Amino acid sequence: MLIVMHTDASEEQIRRVCSTIDDMGYTARPMPGRQRTTVGLVGNDGRVDGSRLEALPGVQEVIHVSKPYKQVSREWKPESTIIRLPGGLTIGGEAVVVMAGPCSVESEDQILTAARQVREAGAVILRAGAFKPRSSPYSFQGLGKEGLRLLARAREETGLLIVTEAMDSETADAVAEVADIIQVGARNMQNYSLLKKVGRLRRPVLLKRGLSATIQELLLSAEYILAEGNPNVILCERGVRGFDSSTRNLFDLSAIPVVKAVSHLPIVADPSHGTGHRDMVIPMARAAVAAGADGLLVEVHPEPDRALSDGAQSLYPEQFARLMGETGIIVEAIGRRLARPVGVEP
Repeated sequence: MLIVMHTDASEEQIRRVCSTIDDMGYTARPMPGRQRTTVGLVGNDGRVDGSRLEALPGVQEVIHVSKPYKQVSREWKPESTIIRLPGGLTIGGEAVVVMAGPCSVESEDQILTAARQVREAGAVILRAGAFKPRSSPYSFQGLGKEGLRLLARAREETGLLIVTEAMDSETADAVAEVADIIQVGARNMQNYSLLKKVGRLRRPVLLKRGLSATIQELLLSAEYILAEGNPNVILCERGVRGFDSSTRNLFDLSAIPVVKAVSHLPIVADPSHGTGHRDMVIPMARAAVAAGADGLLVEVHPEPDRALSDGAQSLYPEQFARLMGETGIIVEAIGRRLARPVGVEP
């Protein structure tokens, strides 16, 4: 970090900047120039509050030389993180993992049918919400703890691992008792108390990009989880708000290679929320895999026209089977492979 002083900054103001840096636990290196002095902050561990220095008299600007996030960056850990899950499943390695299922758990018959169908097509993780954050308070909010019980029942019958969302710190413990992966949804990406909570739970976390979040903001949210001691974070690109109403969101495929360049964490893609339209999900899933996504998060419902939430973007089971076949071809073309369900030969 560099602190650039005004051209008329006094020696006393420069000394105060250096003293403040020392008080913060870092080393100050004044660098006098012909027109102004710059002070370097040495030992930046990613926890420096630049606003404290910006407020000092005589400071013109603070320039961040290193990334504001630390533990999620490749500078901190050059090799890619591989998330290890029960049954030998991994996310972030050679295999591309497909998570699929309905938006919400609606009934025992619905979730068991969906689990059987997505497993038969090749999915390895069942996704479905027991707790559902909805834009309208009058929309279906999920079955809560009963939904978690039904997810556990689906795992018992099919062997699929479970990813489901924790809404807040209060529900996180209940979710952690059932889920193999705790999802933090887009609306909660900057719910810092929840991020700290799931960081302490030590379960793998699927962190979705916020509705209008930059990539840096997504990575900073992941930093909260790692800072609590949980290194098992999976990032998820699910689209951001745009000005065009043709799709539900702007599905930012460029985020995938950007994240892979700056962070060691795996990243998966959600083409269902990214587009909001059933007929766009398959082509965007293909594109996401080609761009380097470590997995897909796809909404599939046995009867999308009867779904209690997100039916318009949910695939029919036969469409999901087609998606698996087409993405499998692309995965092989780029030198990877599709992860297989437990007990199914490659």
